[in-house]
Amino acid sequence: MHRVLVVDDDKVLQSSVKDALEFHHFAVDTADNGKEALSAVYKEKYDLVLMDVNMPEMDGITALQEIKKYDQSIIVLILTAFSNVTDAVKVLKEGAYNYLEKPITSENLVALIKRALKARSLVETVGFSAPTLSLGSGDDQFVGESEVMHKVFNVIAKLAQVNTPVLIRGESGTGKELVAKAIHYNGPRKDDKFVAINLAAVPDNLIESELFGHEKGAFTGASERKIGKFQYAEGGTIFLDEIGDISSTMQVKLLRVLQEKSFTPVGSNRSIKCDVRVIAASHKPFEDMIKEGTFREDLFYRLNVLPVYLPPLRERQSDIPHLVGYYVDYFNNIHNLTIQGLNAEAMKLLQSYNWPGNIRELRNVIEHAFIIESSDNIAPSSLPEVVRQGAESYSEDNVEEAVIDYNEIKDSVISEQSASGKPSVSDQYNFTFARFEEDGGVKLDFGQAKEAFEEEFIIQALKLNNGKINQTALKANIPKKTLLRKIEKYEINPKSYY
Repeated sequence: MHRVLVVDDDKVLQSSVKDALEFHHFAVDTADNGKEALSAVYKEKYDLVLMDVNMPEMDGITALQEIKKYDQSIIVLILTAFSNVTDAVKVLKEGAYNYLEKPITSENLVALIKRALKARSLVETVGFSAPTLSLGSGDDQFVGESEVMHKVFNVIAKLAQVNTPVLIRGESGTGKELVAKAIHYNGPRKDDKFVAINLAAVPDNLIESELFGHEKGAFTGASERKIGKFQYAEGGTIFLDEIGDISSTMQVKLLRVLQEKSFTPVGSNRSIKCDVRVIAASHKPFEDMIKEGTFREDLFYRLNVLPVYLPPLRERQSDIPHLVGYYVDYFNNIHNLTIQGLNAEAMKLLQSYNWPGNIRELRNVIEHAFIIESSDNIAPSSLPEVVRQGAESYSEDNVEEAVIDYNEIKDSVISEQSASGKPSVSDQYNFTFARFEEDGGVKLDFGQAKEAFEEEFIIQALKLNNGKINQTALKANIPKKTLLRKIEKYEINPKSYY
């Protein structure tokens, strides 16, 4: 139920408005002047204040200014018996939603209040718990133990303490909005609003109105004045998702907001000052877009002060068990179930899958499994077919990649081998085939030979890089997850080569 405060020194009008609003299921309080209104706002949370201009002790315009300083989210409608253009302009500039002249029918008043509350709901962000920067705890929305995610956390912690614009880059589904929320809710603006908008989902001809608002009659269909997301986010943070999709015209307007800290609503001549932190995100290749002339270089550098790059899930596969644990707990609470987790085979499939949809896809896969699974542990049969087939295909591709890449690295490491006195490439080949010598000949079994070659290849690569996993994966051109899987398969201990 929406709570409304009616402020008027006319007791008859105050009572009639209260009765009309309560008839339409609003919770209504009353105040006789601006001073009482402020006192009420400080004590209670109101969605809307309907207030007269001319009142004793404190007039409506002064009360409006103080209410907006206290809470920008409160909608204020100004009601007066005298039509005065100067006052109308002033109250709108101070942040009133609309200016109404008495008398007004209860039907029109209720309709206007409902429209105002609906307009606010379109830009109101849903409630959520603020993500923390604690690393790896299953109770946190940010889940990750990998080295690359620790670097992301460190950047977020630094950005949370400053007020510069931020550009978050990464593939779809990697958690860019979560990063934006973490920056906002761990910084000095945490008590003000976080307002998000997906620019790719808004038609080009409506983006300016959504961001900056519009005046009544500004364009066809603009039947009421509307505040934009920048004005609504005053004092807080606005998250502009998929900023790479906006037109060059809107890029110019956003650049002006960043430079001048002001904007102009559509159809208005007034410039509105704004104190809003801008966090933008996109999966687009900005460097290529700048070269092609589709994205402004000055806007890019204005946003890209200290960029945040979110790695795709395939580059942080060691985080998958932690993410799975988090979502298992989450969906147990949502669906009132007691699933313990995934069995070893199912977890192996998830760690072998390429995850084109990243964390968003992982979340959907776990929920899918919750719906299908009837036991306490999720089995491979409960995973979507695309994951089961994709994991097998991806795993096979990486095996071939690991075998073939040996020839690609031999020229780069042969000098190291000669200098260190370690076995030469030809010696390694001979060693591999010597395993299959039988009665003076060689037993040529392709499957066994391929596995033996893989094992020897990994051992020699680890030796050359002193058992360092990351360095071995880089120099040998093997995906890190493939290397770790093969080390486990052949029971190789990298520490023995330190």
